[in-house]
Amino acid sequence: MHWESPSICHSGIGHGQARPYGLGPNASGNPVEIHRLGEIDYPAACRLQQRIHGQRVAGERRDTLLLLEHPPTITLGKGGRLENILVPAQTLLQMGISFYFSDRGGDVTYHGPGQLVGYPIIHLRERGGDLKQYVHELEEIVIRTLRDFSIHAGRDPEHPGVWIGPNKIGAVGLSVRKGVTMHGFALNVNPCMEHFSLIHGCGFTDRKAVSMHGILGSSPPVEEVAENLIHHFSQVLGMTPLHP
Repeated sequence: MHWESPSICHSGIGHGQARPYGLGPNASGNPVEIHRLGEIDYPAACRLQQRIHGQRVAGERRDTLLLLEHPPTITLGKGGRLENILVPAQTLLQMGISFYFSDRGGDVTYHGPGQLVGYPIIHLRERGGDLKQYVHELEEIVIRTLRDFSIHAGRDPEHPGVWIGPNKIGAVGLSVRKGVTMHGFALNVNPCMEHFSLIHGCGFTDRKAVSMHGILGSSPPVEEVAENLIHHFSQVLGMTPLHP
């Protein structure tokens, strides 16, 4: 599959000055459909995104947020290097971890149960087309959600995502085609952290992934985190959530 640029995942994109949240052009109060899918495998989630993306481009559907978890999965983005997967394919198979090439930007990423994944299919062009601002907004949604659980996270000025010191707790990776976004963000609530040791996540060799469970010593259910995240998603993007 071919996607037009821009597409990003932890590349050196500068953040610059963000405008006030929820005040994007033509965006305030717009409805967004929220779909909570539970656990769904990566190819099925990609097919669903593609279908909704096509409908959104055609003006046949509202902006949409898919919230889900994946079974243990490693994906490699368009800018990725296979050597950042540190074990042979046979080892992944024996461990029950799937591997897929992804049409998002960036390098290698892990998904698994206990990680809350959000795929917003948003008409970015209708919001003014500011990709850097959109990345900033996705980060802000995750930062505010973590703050609800007494975890204080922030940004790295050189690398998208949500960080606690040098350690990543939330990833951002997306692509944009015909003005509409796909892919999105992932928040580590309580995934199997051993699986992250199988990769150099997004190509980093000197940073590690952390989780809410690892920081707090316990973690809320993913569904509870999702409830808070929906609230902040609506506030930051200035949208009204619908639950079809």
